[in-house]
Amino acid sequence: MNLVFPDPAGQCQVMPHNPHANFDQTVLEMIEHSPVGAVPVTPAYQDALNRLYSSHRAYANADYKDGHVTARSLAKLPLFHANNLAELLAGHIAPETLEANSSIFERYIQSLPPARRAKAESYRLTVAGRVAHHRTKHGVAAAHDPVHTLILVPGTGPHPGLPGNYLYGSAFQVGADAASSPWALYLHDSDDGAARFDAATMAEVLAKLQEVLESAPFNMNELETLGFRLN
Repeated sequence: MNLVFPDPAGQCQVMPHNPHANFDQTVLEMIEHSPVGAVPVTPAYQDALNRLYSSHRAYANADYKDGHVTARSLAKLPLFHANNLAELLAGHIAPETLEANSSIFERYIQSLPPARRAKAESYRLTVAGRVAHHRTKHGVAAAHDPVHTLILVPGTGPHPGLPGNYLYGSAFQVGADAASSPWALYLHDSDDGAARFDAATMAEVLAKLQEVLESAPFNMNELETLGFRLN
């Protein structure tokens, strides 16, 4: 069956009808109304889940084993980045004055339901640890602390995200010389899933960071279209 809609020029356009659309919509609503994001484990429901995952409308739920979460639910969640990032983008402040990673991470913690905070807190050192920790992890042998600013965005990867269904990452200087250092932007899930974007300048990385913030929520495999390399 096809559906016919008028286009702006007064012509008629034939739109193919998706025979699964109504059922898939029902499954999305079922996920959103379930406290654990559960759906029945019958073949019809599992087929619907496969379609929803393939179209990036549903993801594995980081908070409930075997649960699911919808992209439209995640789209309502806050984004976490330096609270003065816009001022840096506008050229009004120096990158060294960006909000501290520990402060950004604390805002993320406080946004979660109390029952999720203890588990999220266990990621603090990995996500928002000392700059030197991140520098060593990414192979930077600089004598000074490079610029390194944290972001957390709703989404998923090869593995679920952090509690609350968040991916975490950072934009940072790669080299020792602040004037000539290249920059990179990383994103991670809760395990070893990672995506990286490299650029010659801070301006390029910050532009890409803005693009990532505007694109959330997403599955990390979608980042390839933004020029990221996946591990």
